[in-house]
Amino acid sequence: MQKAKTMILAVSFGFAAFAAATQAEPIALSHIHGLAYDASGALMIASHEGLVALEDGRWVRRPGPRHDYLGFAATARGLYSSGYAEAGAKATGPLGVMRSRDGGRSWNELGLAREAQFTLLAASWNASAVYLWSAEPNAHMTQPGLHRTFNDGRAWEVAEPMGLEGEPRALAAHPEAPRLVAVATSKGVFESVDAGKSFTQLTGVAGSAVFYDLDGEHLWYAVHDGRRARLARARLRAGPMVWRALPPMEKEPAVSSIAQSPAVRTEYAVATSANSVYASKDGARSWSQIVDRGAPINER
Repeated sequence: MQKAKTMILAVSFGFAAFAAATQAEPIALSHIHGLAYDASGALMIASHEGLVALEDGRWVRRPGPRHDYLGFAATARGLYSSGYAEAGAKATGPLGVMRSRDGGRSWNELGLAREAQFTLLAASWNASAVYLWSAEPNAHMTQPGLHRTFNDGRAWEVAEPMGLEGEPRALAAHPEAPRLVAVATSKGVFESVDAGKSFTQLTGVAGSAVFYDLDGEHLWYAVHDGRRARLARARLRAGPMVWRALPPMEKEPAVSSIAQSPAVRTEYAVATSANSVYASKDGARSWSQIVDRGAPINER
């Protein structure tokens, strides 16, 4: 009996030690590929090393596979992503388009698994639209370029856009109107009201990030003129544009992602090409750094 108790204690201690070691594992982000708040208001980072989240002031790894997540978007219904499977995973190679309804713990394939991966992907917060940019043809996309689905990947349509110029760098889908989509490119920032068939240019300065505010009335975008990054908030349908101050950033990298909390609408975050992240709680008027060149900063 005593021997059995000893074995149970040893096994329990082993599990506790394993859990502690796992929890204590340092988080380092070599590449930040996406930034988004989930429906609860937790800020998530999609990276080369899986998903991490800022929860109660602490950075933690989200349970689930540590895929190399590339295109990444959060909606009221869950998460969408693409990328490459982690080594040793059941899934292998390119992940196509995936959806998670449990915060990244598990993923469902929506198509093109083992056939394609997508760096640029956007999903509407409340509507059914998902947009992506395919760099090359695949089994369901006969030509490269902007594609859309309104039924979770059961059918993809090519946009064949008119008026869109430059190399695409970021996509945004309107939170309510599925036919509104914006693209940041090396030639500027462009917006479409007809699901990507035609685009209107909003600025001729090279764009690096774009995001529709959850109020459905404004578009955020970041540009870089070769000297410094700038952040703008513009009212839709040719309304006024206001520049917002960015935090001091080492070597002035480009802003690569913009995100907004659905729980507290005045809370925003931006990621940069230098793998740093900054957060604002006052509508992007002031900022605090929460990731420093790939190293998460826990709140004190």
